[in-house]
Amino acid sequence: MKLKVFLYFVVLNFSFAHSQSKTIDSLLLVARQTKNDIDRAKTWNAIADEYKTSNPKKILDYATKALELATKINFPIAQGNAYLNLGNYNIISGNYPKALSYFAKAQQLFEKESSTDLDIKKGLAKAYGSIGVVFSEQSNYAKALQFYLKASRIYEAIQDLPKCAKVYNNIGIVYKSELNDFKALTYFIKAQKIQEELHDPNIGITYTNIANGYLKQKDFDKALNYYNKAKTSFEKNPNTRALGEWYNNFGLFCKSQANAVKAIENWNLAISTFKIIDDKFGVADTYIYLSQLYLEQNKLQDAFANATRALQLAKDLGILEQTMLSEELLSTIYSKLNNPNAALEHFKLYSHAKDSLTNAENIRKGIEAEMNYEFEKREVLQKKELEKRELLLEEQSKKSKLELFFAILLGILLFGIGFLIYSRIQLRKRLTLQKELAEYEQKALHLQMNPHFVFNCLGSISSFILNNGSESAIKYLAKFSKLMRLTLEYSKESLIPIDKEIESLQNYLELEQLRFNNKFNFTILKSKDIDDDVALPPLLLQPFVENAIIHGVIPKKEQGQINIHFSVDNQSLICVIEDNGIGFEKSKLMKENSVGVHKSLALDITKKRFKMIASSTNKKADFSIEEIKNNNEVLGTKVVLHLPIQYITL
Repeated sequence: MKLKVFLYFVVLNFSFAHSQSKTIDSLLLVARQTKNDIDRAKTWNAIADEYKTSNPKKILDYATKALELATKINFPIAQGNAYLNLGNYNIISGNYPKALSYFAKAQQLFEKESSTDLDIKKGLAKAYGSIGVVFSEQSNYAKALQFYLKASRIYEAIQDLPKCAKVYNNIGIVYKSELNDFKALTYFIKAQKIQEELHDPNIGITYTNIANGYLKQKDFDKALNYYNKAKTSFEKNPNTRALGEWYNNFGLFCKSQANAVKAIENWNLAISTFKIIDDKFGVADTYIYLSQLYLEQNKLQDAFANATRALQLAKDLGILEQTMLSEELLSTIYSKLNNPNAALEHFKLYSHAKDSLTNAENIRKGIEAEMNYEFEKREVLQKKELEKRELLLEEQSKKSKLELFFAILLGILLFGIGFLIYSRIQLRKRLTLQKELAEYEQKALHLQMNPHFVFNCLGSISSFILNNGSESAIKYLAKFSKLMRLTLEYSKESLIPIDKEIESLQNYLELEQLRFNNKFNFTILKSKDIDDDVALPPLLLQPFVENAIIHGVIPKKEQGQINIHFSVDNQSLICVIEDNGIGFEKSKLMKENSVGVHKSLALDITKKRFKMIASSTNKKADFSIEEIKNNNEVLGTKVVLHLPIQYITL
């Protein structure tokens, strides 16, 4: 559930309560004794930051004082940190649009300052990370990931390992929310390595995240290992809320192992733990888990008791999702108890809660859309302001140089320099126009690819319906619709993230597997050296994969195999497509001897696209096709694509 994800964001940034009070007392003493406005502004910000786990009202008070003083003395670092503290106050208060506004102000302020100052770098990274938290809380995971990656790059550059670990955890949570468990585990493990090195007391939360990931992958041995590590960590570094969540998660693990007794034992411990801190939300969750288990065991009275408790807590808290789940459980229980009237009544209440949850979600999305619009509008204005500032500085620099040239060279020398400057400007304009023309031609060629791709897919669907019946055709059409959604989503883009290209290829290969009754298998591998924001033109690999299937493995009698691998070599992205088909030359001969020869435009279009890529980037962009041989025996075909490394714009 979304609120559980937020718990991890908050816990990772909390300090321990027993040391917090001493720290605040010490900072208050410093604030009273200091006579320096710069130190006083810094101290007030530090006090506001300490209060974020205990007294939000104090955050507002001290951050406001810090902002007023920092503005008065023109101290940008303290001013930016005050904006960050005010943003944190609004996150705690649930006012996400206002929080985003403050974080954006901090971002704008830090970006204006010198990028070499360490405090500026830390402030900018914190602003990026905080913006990522807001977008993540609003379920705008694409935006959240963009800002988390920006923050992580700065923390990596300044080697701030504790902050790297926190950002990696947040990136992992984003990928987990997008159901990309492999990526989520990758970042949780990166965070784990840093936290182990630093003996971070919050590592138990990371261990729990990793354990949950392995549980979802049904790797039970690894999941159990990390659950045990997490429990040991919580015993050394007590964290009541996190421990309660651990009991809940471990109870789900025991349930997956068909150990109902152990699951119930852990959920009872979760209830006891949550009650220590009066966490009614966590208790309600646990009652729902117990009720679901008892219902599966047909222990209807126990299921009824726990569902009733969960419903009461959910109503007290006003949590629609828990209310909906509890009402659904009670409806099912009454139905099994042969009480149709009560079952119907609770089903109506379940439907009402579900509708209310949907309405609340629609309202939230509307607010989120408005918030995103305002944020993007502010970003555009900020970008224009920065461009104006840079242009002004550039003009001032040119003016100074011209004045120097006037004083030294005079007359004819000044004329020569002016002519040279004019020539360079014209050359830059011409080169810019040529580059833009190359980009437009590349987009036009990409649009040519889409009809070719759709034509082939529709042909495949038609063939499949004729040969496999309506039920299989429906399954095939579902996959095709998903692929078309991805294709249309990125058809207007000149570049897409490499992971999206891999997702499209996998969907396409699964379609062709269905079409040809699993006549071939495939693998898609990506080197760990490839960054997440590496991008390439969409649908660039699909024609080669299609040829590997249609003209390579399908004509072969044996089971086919297609392997796709992405790697980097110097400044190039290498994409290799291998098949164990009949080979390029034999395939070419078969097409020539075919009665109804179909001239495919895909390869010609792809060649033109490579020329456009090379033209627009001024880097190597080509591909080669060769047969795989062993002692003159043809073992298949290998296609190697060399592409310039490009990055998606954040």
